[in-house]
Amino acid sequence: MAEKGSPPPYYPELPKDQSQGGSPLPSPPPYSDPTGISLIVKAADFAARRHRFQKRKDHRQTPYINHPVGVAYILTTEGRVTDPAVLAAAYLHDTVEDTKTTIEEIEAEFGKEVASIVAECTDDKTLHRDVRKALQIERAPRNSMQAKLVKLADKLYNLRDLERGTPVGWDKRRVKEYFKWSKEVIAGCKGTNDALEAALDDVINRNL
Repeated sequence: MAEKGSPPPYYPELPKDQSQGGSPLPSPPPYSDPTGISLIVKAADFAARRHRFQKRKDHRQTPYINHPVGVAYILTTEGRVTDPAVLAAAYLHDTVEDTKTTIEEIEAEFGKEVASIVAECTDDKTLHRDVRKALQIERAPRNSMQAKLVKLADKLYNLRDLERGTPVGWDKRRVKEYFKWSKEVIAGCKGTNDALEAALDDVINRNL
């Protein structure tokens, strides 16, 4: 417990050069470790900070960070994915689209491979929603295998969320449209991961 009158903890804005006690922070671990754990944990921390004030559109307004965490969890538990770059990108996949983060910042922090996957998973918000959705369908077959994995897990998480409840401001027609559109995007990602694709087929068949 903090002593009376002591300053609040620095998290989520840790200073670059000193810890709360005033001593220098240790150098970060190398991100080329065999398991990639440090890269994945750094991505999770980065995403948590960038999404910390955001909420999902469900009626309970659950923290937005639940979504990227859930996408990474689906990849590891259902898709049996262990590629550190894919898992890091899963945590980061909405940071550029939904926060002030830039692709250049992702590349500087996590390297070109992770940044490339995130870029493939990022919509251009300057375009109309219908145009963005059409581009996802068009580009899906040409996406890298790594980006397709993130997209499959992302769609699976979102479709299961829609099964649990209709988002604020949505009606049944919009929910059905989202399922139909997702089915078209997923079709372009087929042949990527049997387990994720089977799970997606199940949830889509239950709702269409």
